[in-house]
This record gives sequence, C-alpha cells and structure tokens, in this order.
Amino acid sequence: MPPTTSQPHNPIEEQMVTAVTPKSNSRPNGKPNTHSRQGKDTVANADHLDDQLAHDLVQLFKLLSDETRLRILYFLMNEEEINVRTLCELLQQSQPAVSHHLALLRGAGLIQARRDGKHNFYRIMPQRVHEMLAMIFAAAPEHDNSIRVNDFELTYTHVDSDRR
Repeated sequence: MPPTTSQPHNPIEEQMVTAVTPKSNSRPNGKPNTHSRQGKDTVANADHLDDQLAHDLVQLFKLLSDETRLRILYFLMNEEEINVRTLCELLQQSQPAVSHHLALLRGAGLIQARRDGKHNFYRIMPQRVHEMLAMIFAAAPEHDNSIRVNDFELTYTHVDSDRR
C-alpha cells in the first residue's frame, strides 16, 4: 500500500508526517523489523532512552496533554495568527483561562505573541515545532525518523520549501 501523506495547509509546512502500513516484515529503509513478534527479542538489545531526552519528552507530552492547549495549537496551525479574543470565542473560555494556556505554550517556545494596540496576536513557531517533532522521533529505536507500532509506522520528513 503506498504511503498516505497529508499535505500541510498551515505554517508548519516544512514538516510532513506520513503514516505507512507496510506489507512485509521490513522497514521502509530496508532494515528488518525487529520490533515485531516474529523478530528477535529487542528488549535486551535496545538502546536505553537517554535521561535528558526522557525528561524533555515528559515535559513536552505534559504540555500537549491538555485539550485546550491542543485546540489552541490546532487553531493556530490553520491561521497565520489569531488574537486572544478570537481564541476565547473559539474555545468558549474566559480570557484569563486562555491567557494561562497561551503563556505555557509561549514559555515552551511553541507560539509567539505580537502586540497591536490593545490586542495580542499569537502564531505558531515552526522551527520549535520542528525541533519537538525531531525530539520525539529521536527517541525511536534506530533514530531513523520513524516510529513503528505493530503493522503501522509513522515517519517524519523535513520537506524543503521547493518540493511543495
């Protein structure tokens, strides 16, 4: 089955995440799938997750584990920028609640604020999102920008602007 690719329509166009369902017991890079039940016992042979990387991943997943923050990122990925008042309306939440979530996302470097008069406008920081995706995929065994679970594989590829 050919890989299914979603074409980004947001400020994070430089990244492409692809879901692939392989036909065989080998990875797209030609390496055998050692993570399947038919493969060798990889627990004894697996690299250990670096302590700092584990800590960073935990912090990232804690940040992304909140529904409001995920919705904010979703809305910002679909628009160049959005002001706080609009986010409050979209989320149906108060300004202090939305501002709290925006502050956490801003502190992590995922979004950036721009003030225009009395209004704050927020936008996604594509480079930081790229760094976080790279961090997630770096934790995968063999560090080949793919994560495999049973017969499904998620791959991450940095796409040049010229390829679009």
